[in-house]
Amino acid sequence: MKKKINSSKGVKLAVLGVAIAGLAATAYFFFGPKGKMHQRHAKAWAIKMKGDVIEKLEKAQDVTESAYHNIIDSVAKEYARNSKAAKSEINLLAKDLKKHWNTIIKSAKTTRQNAKKVVSKVVKKSRASK
Repeated sequence: MKKKINSSKGVKLAVLGVAIAGLAATAYFFFGPKGKMHQRHAKAWAIKMKGDVIEKLEKAQDVTESAYHNIIDSVAKEYARNSKAAKSEINLLAKDLKKHWNTIIKSAKTTRQNAKKVVSKVVKKSRASK
């Protein structure tokens, strides 16, 4: 009997891959070659805004490019209303986050491919043990 892979698991793995890619990019930004300079110039609201974007991405069921842009826009609007940061800085950060869509998709695809490999290995092992 064939085991079907639940599509919601694939979506969850893709979202997890996106979150991991975001965290890795953030870590490289602050601890990479120019990390000391970036740390001095970093603003707390920018880090919180990125975190809020990641949280909303994790909660989203289906992440498409338009949904990703809508999430960033909604978080940027919240920060523009409630933050002391300049709207121009918030818009620049939102624009920068939107540029990372292709990187996120590549990361999610590799995560999904790795998940499929693991699932197929588990299925083969379970068939072999029967």
